[in-house]
Amino acid sequence: MDLENAKSWRSSRKDSWKTTLLLAYQSLGVVYGDLSISPLYVYKSTFADDIHHSDTNEEIFGVLSFVFWTLTLVPLFKYVFVVLRADDNGEGGTFALYSLICRHANVGLLPNRQLADEALSTYVMEQPTERKSSLRIRVFLESHKSLHTALLILVLLGTCMVIGDGLLTPTISVFSAVSGLELSMEHHQYAVIPITCFILVCLFALQHYGTHRVGFFFAPIILVWLLCLSGLGLYNIFRWNRHIYKALSPYYMLKFLKKTKRGGWMSLGGILLCITGSEAMFADLGHFSYAAIQIAFTLMVYPALILAYMGQAAYLSKNHVSSYQISYYVSVPESVRWPVLILAILASVAGSQAIISGTFSIINQSQSLGCFPRVKVVHTSDKIHGQIYIPEINWILMILCIAVTIGFRDTKHMGNASGLAVMAVMLVTTCLTSLVIILCWQKSPMIALLFLLFFGSIELLYFSASLIKFLEGAWLPILLSLFLVTIMFVWHYATIKKYEYDLHNKVSLEWLLALGPSLGISRVPGIGLVFTDLTSGIPANFSRFVTNLPAFHRVLVFVCIKSVPVPFVPPEERYLVGRVGPAAHRSYRCIIRYGYRDVHQDVDSFESELVRKLADFIRYELCRVNRRNDICYEDGGSPSDISSRLTVIGTVAFSGSSAFEVDEYVQPISVSIGFPTIESVTDITELEAVGAAERRVRFAVGNEFESDTQLREELEDLFAAQQAGIAFMLGHSHVKAKQGSSLFKKLAINYGYNFMRRNCRGPDVVLKVPPASLLKVGMVYVV
Repeated sequence: MDLENAKSWRSSRKDSWKTTLLLAYQSLGVVYGDLSISPLYVYKSTFADDIHHSDTNEEIFGVLSFVFWTLTLVPLFKYVFVVLRADDNGEGGTFALYSLICRHANVGLLPNRQLADEALSTYVMEQPTERKSSLRIRVFLESHKSLHTALLILVLLGTCMVIGDGLLTPTISVFSAVSGLELSMEHHQYAVIPITCFILVCLFALQHYGTHRVGFFFAPIILVWLLCLSGLGLYNIFRWNRHIYKALSPYYMLKFLKKTKRGGWMSLGGILLCITGSEAMFADLGHFSYAAIQIAFTLMVYPALILAYMGQAAYLSKNHVSSYQISYYVSVPESVRWPVLILAILASVAGSQAIISGTFSIINQSQSLGCFPRVKVVHTSDKIHGQIYIPEINWILMILCIAVTIGFRDTKHMGNASGLAVMAVMLVTTCLTSLVIILCWQKSPMIALLFLLFFGSIELLYFSASLIKFLEGAWLPILLSLFLVTIMFVWHYATIKKYEYDLHNKVSLEWLLALGPSLGISRVPGIGLVFTDLTSGIPANFSRFVTNLPAFHRVLVFVCIKSVPVPFVPPEERYLVGRVGPAAHRSYRCIIRYGYRDVHQDVDSFESELVRKLADFIRYELCRVNRRNDICYEDGGSPSDISSRLTVIGTVAFSGSSAFEVDEYVQPISVSIGFPTIESVTDITELEAVGAAERRVRFAVGNEFESDTQLREELEDLFAAQQAGIAFMLGHSHVKAKQGSSLFKKLAINYGYNFMRRNCRGPDVVLKVPPASLLKVGMVYVV
């Protein structure tokens, strides 16, 4: 038996390694496309104007030393060994770091936060005992609201720079690859720009097919390209300068700066391009694994890039061409120049595809967290989660890429713009990772400070070299990021203010229960879905509707679709269902939770799925009545089958003898509880933190549940109402700044937000509401 167990263990371990190696191979095409094509333009951008290649070779040796140590310190040490470990349930990127911080410290600005969210399986995390120093920093951050806003702006800035990188990377990659024609064609100046624009148009026109349809080509293309870089690098080293390895010494960096002075410092804006694409290792972590990305970089990508840069330096050390003629292709033997050119163009397309897909993903995350206007999101794969396409963003990126290509026309300006965007993202990642080290990993603040100072100083050095070239292309990512940050912050600010307005203007449960024939209110057949951002109470738009039209549906459901600071919410934990009032009132609350990487409306029919969840909730109540019997369902189903995918919420507080009395002074915050079996449940509890105390409320089971007849009738009423029809009630909002607001606020709210709201996708389109079933209730929000 022991021998069989040992064989089984070795077999599973072997399969695990096979899976890891396969993921490492696949990551080449998705993660490392951008990083692997950087040799095409690093030397050309570095020697553009600031420094010149002299006969002493001090400049080329110094640049090679800078490239080697930059590649070693930033992608290898910082990302592979530190940042990749700061994952959020296997997910990486700016929002993953922000999500981790928000879960360990109350610094998030997402509305309708519930204690129930902390019961999610993707939310709960094992963490070590909190250190006193970490506790002091957490309390300091939580007590200063201005720091919450500053943290959000920092995250939005990093997000906008990633979007800017999605604009600049395809441009500089394809342009640098096509620029190899200058050595192979006469009148190449008339061909490079049109060919680049044509390739960009084709690249963006194919996006709607999805990465998965063409993605299987990318890994072998990048693999062959990396082998090509390694082979050409070794050829040039042995052919031209076998002692080029000596230039890797940091001594040549100091010698380079001593000779070139200010020009050498400004040339760092070109050197930093050697690490463009490093952020993709962290951003695409969710598609692969830490081990796969680590193996691919350390064993394949890193050695290939070092050999490529050493080979170029070896060639240039013996062939002193002018700065204008320096490019990757001059070091390529003429006999293989055309195949290398074609391979470089294919590799640049693969690298561009990765950053474009990443841009779609981060915009989808932004709108999930209420930081971006609603746009159309198309799923390009039924099997691969997260493969999306955003038409509006795709065509805007295409137009801007073509405009940048035609406007800049050279690698120098494109490199300055791309370098600034890359370093800004890295600085944001360094700052957020420092907070993760303190708050999440519970390490000493001194370790976080050393991490921040060491890597932050390196990145600030490169950032300053890029910023000094503001008028030479670096203005573009700054202008673009300011524009996007303004849009995102205004949208998020108005969203928060709308929620606060709804929270302060909601009506009580007594008001809803008092509605009846005595007040001239009638109940009509069907199901009414009232959409709101509130997780408790009755929204003001429903009271306005009933005031103007004294009738509502026989079955009433208050639906709240909310985002939580986790990447994914498991489907079995997505729905929180509970009653609003007594069972006879046929009113329910359903809270549907999504993570920032989840895809909204990932079911064929939202209303059908919602009715099924309500029916499961009623069946669960039926099983509670009959839990001493063997039969819980008329169809003979097992209760555990339902409970394993059902989450129940209690939204009503009870006191005294009244089973449905509402405490208006305390906002109920419910806790979802996953039930392994129905027999194991005796009550549903609701927890709320009030100061340092916890309040526990039992889900009172009164006389109305003594018989299951009413529950069976309730289930029949639900299906009868579904047959009668489902109506969707949504608020049609207009937001305006209150009197006395500043001019900036009036411009942002009255004009900026309302313009975006009118021109983005409405909630009815996002929810795929049939026009014939839509009821819009006009609401004016004064914020």
